[in-house]
Amino acid sequence: MADTEYAEVFREEAGELLEELETSLLELEKDPSDLAIVSRVFRAMHTIKGSGAMFGFDDIAGFTHHVETVLDKVRDGTVPVSTELINLTLASRDHIRALLDVATGGGEVDSAAGQQIIDSLRALVGGTGVGAKAVVSAPASLDMGGAEEKDPTEGSRTHYRIHIRPTPEFFVAGNTVEQLLVELQKLGECTVFQHEKEPGVGEILEFGELWEILLTTDKGLNGVQDVLVFAESSCEVKVTVLAVEGEDEFEEHRKLGEILLEKGQISPDDLKTVLDRQKPLGELLIEEHLVSRTKIDAALAEQKLVQESKGKVAAVKGAESIRVASEKLDQLVNLVGELVVNQSRLTQVASHHKDSDLVEPVEEVERLTAELRDCVLNIRMLPIGTTFAKFKRLVRDLSAELGKEVVMVTEGADTELDKNVIDQLGDPMVHLIRNSIDHGIESPEERELAGKPRKGTISLSAGHSGANVVITVTDDGKGLDAERIKQKALEKGLLRPDVEVSQQEIWNTIFTPGLSTAKTVTSVSGRGVGMDVVKSTVDALKGSVSVTDSIKGQGTTITIMLPLTLAIIEGLLVQAGDTHFVLPLSQVEECVELTPEDIARFHDRRMLPVRDQLVPYVRLRDFFAIPGERPLLEQMVISRINGERFGLVLDCVVGEHQTVLKSLGWVYRNATGLSGSTILGNGHVALILDVANVMKCARQEEHDVFAN
Repeated sequence: MADTEYAEVFREEAGELLEELETSLLELEKDPSDLAIVSRVFRAMHTIKGSGAMFGFDDIAGFTHHVETVLDKVRDGTVPVSTELINLTLASRDHIRALLDVATGGGEVDSAAGQQIIDSLRALVGGTGVGAKAVVSAPASLDMGGAEEKDPTEGSRTHYRIHIRPTPEFFVAGNTVEQLLVELQKLGECTVFQHEKEPGVGEILEFGELWEILLTTDKGLNGVQDVLVFAESSCEVKVTVLAVEGEDEFEEHRKLGEILLEKGQISPDDLKTVLDRQKPLGELLIEEHLVSRTKIDAALAEQKLVQESKGKVAAVKGAESIRVASEKLDQLVNLVGELVVNQSRLTQVASHHKDSDLVEPVEEVERLTAELRDCVLNIRMLPIGTTFAKFKRLVRDLSAELGKEVVMVTEGADTELDKNVIDQLGDPMVHLIRNSIDHGIESPEERELAGKPRKGTISLSAGHSGANVVITVTDDGKGLDAERIKQKALEKGLLRPDVEVSQQEIWNTIFTPGLSTAKTVTSVSGRGVGMDVVKSTVDALKGSVSVTDSIKGQGTTITIMLPLTLAIIEGLLVQAGDTHFVLPLSQVEECVELTPEDIARFHDRRMLPVRDQLVPYVRLRDFFAIPGERPLLEQMVISRINGERFGLVLDCVVGEHQTVLKSLGWVYRNATGLSGSTILGNGHVALILDVANVMKCARQEEHDVFAN
């Protein structure tokens, strides 16, 4: 088991590499001839193997080496990229994930499944055995766990020591060391030493002669590995980073004996014995037949190389990124939220005193607080593409399971969203995609009969709309059957036969618990719970989900609208009696007046015509049982939820308010129509309305009244 100090670091790095590996494999399946993608797959596997061995995750390093050996033949062109190869490599990726979970203290792994994957890979390439293990070492200050874009040596002149010891298989395959040397010389300055096999002298050379190369290049460690990767299956390869020019933490000038000790070419006792004599160390070692002349020359050249690099530019290039635990970010956001609340109180106090000497510094504090708030919230923003990438594997596996041909396309993957929102968005997106593949996309034969391409398409897109992110899931399948959905909704009592409803209202009943139009229950769908999970999760994120378009025979579009962040939002402060409420400003469409004449005209049926459309409403006084007389002229805030307009009637609209979200606490966890609270500038508490829940409860109450 690896040291717990490094386990979490390796887990995070390996997790990112496994995600990159899955994405690259799915891209490779689409374009098997793209050598750049093959290189990315190699690099991810190679880094997992090297870092695993470095941090003590031997099981992961050993299993990954077997997979890498097979992938080596793909790069050589001896093994073609096939569906079977992609399936086995994806299964290998899943097995590495399982090994990682076990190594970091969770879950169990089926070792027999891992061996079966290895056997299948060997059978795929004709039973070829595994070659010698490759090792990559580096100074502690150098991050070896990143992917290609994180290579800290790229662009900087870096000095490497490379050891290559070929096996007989290397030459049987028609390879030569000279080919390797030519490729390495293209990277930069090379000094080559060939150490002949010397049985019984110094170290025992297991395979044959040892080649040692001192290389100086600015192509980065990844570039060096790309040249050496095809030789790793049949050679012992070791790459050591000696120094990076411009770094202040590289190896100090070392003596010749220290270098030879590190390489294991002499023992400490031998060194002490020879140092007692007065001749130069190199000459003494040669006379004692402990090392060869070429090894001394190589060590002296390395000593000079590192010493010269120390005298060059010592400017330190700052790290472009830093890894921070999400708990620390959450704590920072909470503290900034408290600062915003207190800044609001300070502004209110300053406005009452009307002191010109106080106004200016308070305004400056307000400006700085706003900048700090925006900066901190941006830190927690992540591109939604990190979530989109996970669904490509889902589409591939599920379409194969259902016997359908489906491709997924994405747009707006760089759209940023709060990390907490992204973390909770996975399940609803999975349900939507599964539903689209199972219910929406037809079989290849059905699509051909309908004049469509055999392959169906699911499109995921994301973009900003004000303070919200809009995500759409579109398929080109058969569309929704409005009549069948309406019939099911009538059977469940979700719709009344005597009430006329719009087509969009019919569509949106699919988000109701228990409603399913599937004729049979399968492992994928049919129990009427998936779309309900989507709606409840999105509602909890203060967002909305609705079917925005569906054409029979052409496809369906479902739209999710989410706030950019759940920490600090812009709200509309309103009042009913002595109670203050906050509505998320993103859900507010407009504000209108409700007069006694409007109420009398509709006989208190809680409907108001707004721009030739009847808008149902509910009074907050009635909903929350707030005592007192309501004003003669009331205000109505109109919100749009899931494409439908709904009104909230209240006493007065106070104005916009920057809202710091606070939980209600355990006692109020089941409070209907409320999603949280916030602190006003005067220190009073305002309740944050869950508009969707208020609308749902009001409609259910009206349905129960009419049903009785």
